[in-house]
Amino acid sequence: MTQAVEFDLKQSVLMNDAFGPREVRQMQEAIANDFSQYAQLRDAVGELQGREDQTPASQVRLGVCLYLLGRYYRAIEVLAQADGGAMAGYYRAKCHFARQEYAEAVEHYNAAERAGYNSDECALGKADALRCNGDPAAALKVLDALSGAVEQTAEYLAQRAATVSALGGNKKEVVALYERAVEVDRNHPGALFGLALENDRHGNDDAALELYNRAVGRFPAHVGSLINLGLLYEDREQYDKAAQCYRRILDVFPDHPRAQLFFKDTEASHGQYYDEDAQKKRDRMGQVLNIPVTDFELSVRSRNCLQKMGIMTLGDLCRCTESDLLASKNFGETSLVEIKEMLTTKGLMLGQFVHDRMPADMIETDSLSPDEQALLNRPISELNLSVRARKCMTRLAINTLADLVRRTGDDLLECKNFGVTSLNEVREKLTALGLKLRGE
Repeated sequence: MTQAVEFDLKQSVLMNDAFGPREVRQMQEAIANDFSQYAQLRDAVGELQGREDQTPASQVRLGVCLYLLGRYYRAIEVLAQADGGAMAGYYRAKCHFARQEYAEAVEHYNAAERAGYNSDECALGKADALRCNGDPAAALKVLDALSGAVEQTAEYLAQRAATVSALGGNKKEVVALYERAVEVDRNHPGALFGLALENDRHGNDDAALELYNRAVGRFPAHVGSLINLGLLYEDREQYDKAAQCYRRILDVFPDHPRAQLFFKDTEASHGQYYDEDAQKKRDRMGQVLNIPVTDFELSVRSRNCLQKMGIMTLGDLCRCTESDLLASKNFGETSLVEIKEMLTTKGLMLGQFVHDRMPADMIETDSLSPDEQALLNRPISELNLSVRARKCMTRLAINTLADLVRRTGDDLLECKNFGVTSLNEVREKLTALGLKLRGE
C-alpha cells in the first residue's frame, strides 16, 4: 500500500526513466488503490501524445498507457510505430485480445516471445487467446508444455481451470483449480470471476456477490465481473450500485453495448413499483417447480411414463391434470397415487397451474427421433446463458430445452429484468441447435 502511495504515476508516464513490466504493475496498483489516479493517467497520456519529439521508446510507453486507458485501436497504431521490441509486441497482443482479435493476439504473443519477453507470460496469453477463439484443445497443449514455477502461479491455474471448463471437464476439478489460484493470489480477477460464475450458476448469490466484488478491485477491472455484479445488484433492487458497475465500464469503454443498455435499463428501473415480498414468493415457488422429478424415488413405471411424456420437473407435473397422466399408456391408478403423494410433500397438486399451460405443452415424443428427444431433454444450463437470462429461466420454471421452446418471445419478455438483449441471446442459442421459440 505504501508503495502505491509513493509512486508518481504522472512522472512514470512523462519522464524518460526506466519503463517496463514493473512500472506497468505500479500504475495498475496505484489506480486500483485510488481510482482518481485514472484521471491523472488520462491527462498525462494526453500531454505525452501532444509531444512532437516522439522516439520509438516513448511510443512504447504511450502505447502501453493507451492500452491501460482502454483505447486499444489507437494503442495498436502507436505500438506498431514503436521499437519493435518485446514489450511493444506483448502489449500489441493484449490489445488485439481485448478487441477479440484472437488470431492476431497469438501472432503478437509469438513475436513478443521471440523478441525476449517472458516466455511463460506469452504462453499463458496464447492459451487464453486460443481458448477464446474456440480451440480449448490447442490451449491445453500450450499449458501442458509449461513446467516449473509457472505451474504454481495464479494465472496458470486460472487459465487451466477455464480451459478444462471449456473442454467440458470435471466441474470439481475446475473449481479446485480456481480455488488454488485464489490461494496463490486472493485478488486474481480471472480466478475470482470463474469461482463467482460457478456460484452464480448454482444460485449461491451471496458468495458470487463477494467474489465479483473482489474481482473488480483490480485495474483494469474485469468487465465480465462488472456486468454480472451489476445484474446481481439489480436482482436485489440495489439499482444505484448496479448503475455504478455499468458506469465504471463506460468510463473506460464508452461504446460498450451491453453496459450502455444495462445502464439505461437500471436508470429506468428506479421509478418502477416493485412488490418485493410477492417477488420473493414467486422466486421460491419457481425454485420448487424447477426441481427435477428424478430427485424423487419413483417406481420404474412412473419414471418411464413421465419421461415419455416429456415431464421433467414438478412444474411440468403441476401443469398436467389427472386425465393427462392416465391417458398415457401403462400409467394407472397406482402411479397416479404415487405422483400425488410426491407433490403433496412439496405443497403442490396436479392441475394447480394447468391454466398456465401453453398450447401443445405436452410434447409427443413418439413422433421424435431419439436424437431429437435427447436434445429437448437437455438441461437449460447447457445453453450457458448470461446471468440475467438464467434468472428468467428460474423464475419461469424453465428447466429443459423442451420447457423453453414451449414459450413465446412475449412470454419471456414478461419476466422481470428480461429485455430484448436477453431475448436475442436466447434466440441465438436456440438457433445454433436448430430450435426456435414457440410461434417463430
